[in-house]
Amino acid sequence: MTKRVVLAYSGGLDTSVAVRWMIEEWGVEVVCVLVDVGQDAGGSESLGELQLRARAAGALECVVVDARREMAEEFCAPAIFANGRYEGKYPLVSALSRPVIVRHLVDQARRFNAQAVAHGCTGKGNDQVRFEVGTAALAPDLEVLAPARNWGMTRADSVDFAQKWDIPIRATKEKIYSIDENLWGRAIECGAIEDPWVAPPDEPYTLTRITNHDPLTVTVSFSQGLPVALDGVTLDLATLISDLNLRVGATGFGRIDMVENRRVGIKSREVYECPAALALIAAHGEVEDLVLERDLHHEKARLESRWAELVYDGMWYSPLKQALDSFIAETQRHVTGDVRLEFCAPGSMRVAGRRSPAALYDHDLATYDAADTFRHGDSEGFVRIYGLGVKTWAARQGAKRSSESP
Repeated sequence: MTKRVVLAYSGGLDTSVAVRWMIEEWGVEVVCVLVDVGQDAGGSESLGELQLRARAAGALECVVVDARREMAEEFCAPAIFANGRYEGKYPLVSALSRPVIVRHLVDQARRFNAQAVAHGCTGKGNDQVRFEVGTAALAPDLEVLAPARNWGMTRADSVDFAQKWDIPIRATKEKIYSIDENLWGRAIECGAIEDPWVAPPDEPYTLTRITNHDPLTVTVSFSQGLPVALDGVTLDLATLISDLNLRVGATGFGRIDMVENRRVGIKSREVYECPAALALIAAHGEVEDLVLERDLHHEKARLESRWAELVYDGMWYSPLKQALDSFIAETQRHVTGDVRLEFCAPGSMRVAGRRSPAALYDHDLATYDAADTFRHGDSEGFVRIYGLGVKTWAARQGAKRSSESP
């Protein structure tokens, strides 16, 4: 029986070539799965056109899955709860979409009785790890194929291959940038971006092109950690993220330029556009500042970087990440309130106000004016006991160490 493979299909050059290449080189049947996670799937191309391209390449079928709401509610929402940013900067744009796609790859593999799934990733990127580890977690019986790691073709070779088999691609041999996008933002690579000394060109930016030069104020409302409204208008999360991307991206806010450490052991210069992601994570953190008890707040902050690292490394379905999800979800019970964000100078944002009905901030305790209710006299004994250990050490050992120093 001919092996059947379900391919994560984007409609681009690599995955279109992968369809035909696997058929010719490995003798398999290919089913394509195009998961809509909020990307501009083909620019001016419709999803229907991408389906036709997959069939022209030889696919038995091309299934389109609308996963935009799923992406928002099951993947972006936990990232907001965790203030998820890899290495303190990257809000996990591609890393969040891969486990969504993997979930549907496995579902369609079961539906079509496939023995394997496949992806179009190269051997030096993070996404190969995310696809393969995610598949291993959900369906350890499925084989994972990676044709781009095997074929040894350059981009020019791939274009020639597509032309040979009459695959109707729009890609050219002179492509400058590699762009991946979804509801949470856009990741941009290649071209001049590969030199970390060169400023990123404006050409590949779309979400953060400045079209609004006027000051913008946006109030984001949260309920138990989840953004639920903009300026008092209740929205589902997918719509809220899309609207915020358009509104604040138009001010130029949301660009990231960083050198990051890939899972495979190399450093890479990456450029991202994430206006909604950065604004929501910042606003969410402000509500947490108001409502989380000190030790809980500190421990959550300590674990957030680990959560982001696990997601970046393709461990969305791992037991540790799921355990951290449970802890983080517990911290969100009182994260309800409003944050006012101001976008003034091009590309800048500041938090102008925050409030919560569950705030632990008490004005009468914090103020230095006549309303002050803090019992200052209590601090004398507290400070004495708090510093007792250091004082004892200084008396018995500290002076001796000082006298022995050269």
